[in-house]
Amino acid sequence: MANKKNNQPINKIAQFKLNLNIRSIFIIIFSVLFFSYLFRSISKEVKQILPEKPIATILQDIRASKINKIEVIDNKILAYYKNESMAISYKETGDSFRKILNDSNINPDSVNTIVKDTQGSSGLMNLVSNVVPTILMVVFFLFLFRQAKGAQDSVFSFGQARVKRFNKDLPKTTFVDVAGVDEAKIELKEVVDFLKHPEKYKKLGARTPKGVMLVGPSGCGKTLLAKAVAGEANVPFFSIAGSEFMEMLVGIGAARVRDLFSTAKKSAPSIIFIDEIDAIGRSRSVGMMPSHDEREQTLNQILVEMDGFNPTEQVVVIAATNRGDMLDTALMRPGRFDRRILVDYPDVTGRKEIIKIHSKNKPFTNAVNWDKIAKRTVGYSGADLENMLNEAAIYAARNVKEKITMEDLEEAAIKVKLGPEKKRLQTKADHQLTAYHEAGHAIVSHFLPHTDPVHRISIVSRGITLGYTLIPPDKDKLHETRSHLLERITVTMGGRAAENVMFKEITTGAANDFDQATAIARAMVVEYGMSTLGPVNYGPNRDVTEWGKSYWEQNSVSQEMMAKIDQEIKTIVMTSYELAVAIISKQKKLLDKVAQALLDKEGLDQDEFEKIVGVKTKKNLLLLDKKH
Repeated sequence: MANKKNNQPINKIAQFKLNLNIRSIFIIIFSVLFFSYLFRSISKEVKQILPEKPIATILQDIRASKINKIEVIDNKILAYYKNESMAISYKETGDSFRKILNDSNINPDSVNTIVKDTQGSSGLMNLVSNVVPTILMVVFFLFLFRQAKGAQDSVFSFGQARVKRFNKDLPKTTFVDVAGVDEAKIELKEVVDFLKHPEKYKKLGARTPKGVMLVGPSGCGKTLLAKAVAGEANVPFFSIAGSEFMEMLVGIGAARVRDLFSTAKKSAPSIIFIDEIDAIGRSRSVGMMPSHDEREQTLNQILVEMDGFNPTEQVVVIAATNRGDMLDTALMRPGRFDRRILVDYPDVTGRKEIIKIHSKNKPFTNAVNWDKIAKRTVGYSGADLENMLNEAAIYAARNVKEKITMEDLEEAAIKVKLGPEKKRLQTKADHQLTAYHEAGHAIVSHFLPHTDPVHRISIVSRGITLGYTLIPPDKDKLHETRSHLLERITVTMGGRAAENVMFKEITTGAANDFDQATAIARAMVVEYGMSTLGPVNYGPNRDVTEWGKSYWEQNSVSQEMMAKIDQEIKTIVMTSYELAVAIISKQKKLLDKVAQALLDKEGLDQDEFEKIVGVKTKKNLLLLDKKH
């Protein structure tokens, strides 16, 4: 039955819609008049080409039976000869051609005579030629006036908020479609339930939360949560981006804020969602920026609307940003944004749930280990995981597979973070240098006690890198220890150590390694208090919006202390580098084996790497020097 239904012809009805306005009507009338005038001009020119003969000659030719047909058009006489030639002649306007034939003793029936009366059409054309230009001129000026009025209205309409109202007819996103952010879902479900059943809360003296701020990295589901609120709530939902408040005209942002809240109040109870609120909600400047800045005026209006003299009891504002540290303190206080919800990277359980949602309608082989995928994707956001599954499906389709395999998922996971493979033309020496560089990272990491197992090594170019060594965390970590940070620096130095030990030469390939190592060491000294300088924060203690203070305030860190900080950073990095050199020097044979395997296969996974160097254990591991 299914096949029969699919084979039935589908009758499609084409709908023709004609949208008429003053502009289109004006164009149509002008086109008709233009082409009619053009046709008349062409026909007139064609007729003027015909040879003109006196009417007496025409009558003689009729008497001689040379003419096959006569056409009389007003005072024009067109003669069609039997030899297929034509001639034109003229008569007086009031005379009848039949009377002329009778007066010339010619039988009118001896020739086929056709009389065409054009007086009616010519009268119509005269009327059209006189009246229509006047009408067109009036329509043209009306059109200009309307355009000018529209331009004037558009200037004054700048103050209207370009808000989008949620359409209930569109496919809904609900809380079932959101995973990995359970705490945020609970908070937002309460807001939705409060708007649906306010009596349940009001009888206990509770009031509506005026604002909910969603803060977190990009791609973790802040906008998706807002869409879920729109799908779950049976109240009007208004959505707008923070950048849409800003225009070049002064006062437009504040006017749009007033218009937005006015629209929401008319539809109360309602929800307003402001995406990327940091575009207008940054801390008001205390430095060089003027206090009458357009952005600050917009922020001031938001503060008044949310908790001014006219508090909005039935309007809930939900905002999202990935720069929560830059928001104004007056905006974040209770009474405006009562709840601040952190939407962070999902843990291993959250990643499993996200993968489960986005893996629907995708065929996978039974060999796919979802637990391993969830553990392997530490640090991936929800958007990264969705993109990974999509890239895996594309990769499998490219290779003409019926189902998605574990290899497809692994390739997609690497591609999401590092980019696609690049087949670069490299010399044998370049390949060898890259192989030993990446093998150096892997060997150093393997023989340190606090690092995670090596997941994958490759000398295939991706993005700007010639190779990579993946060492993802074995589990989600909430704290970083001093020992682990020092070992991370040592691992980053493993590539340069291998180049120096094996080739007695150094290359530019370790530039990015130095960036990472220096950044970690500086954070240890300046922010974390993990150096001999003690548990003191030497970092900047002012916000980015207070940059103007640097013009008249002295730096809180003296020049002598800055020199000590630089020396401490250098000591940490160099000590870690010396440890990496010691490990490489002791494990030269294993380094050669790993590098040779990379040259042969271009890539090693964890199992292949551990077959060469052994399984990572705490036995016989080199320990970091405890001096730092």
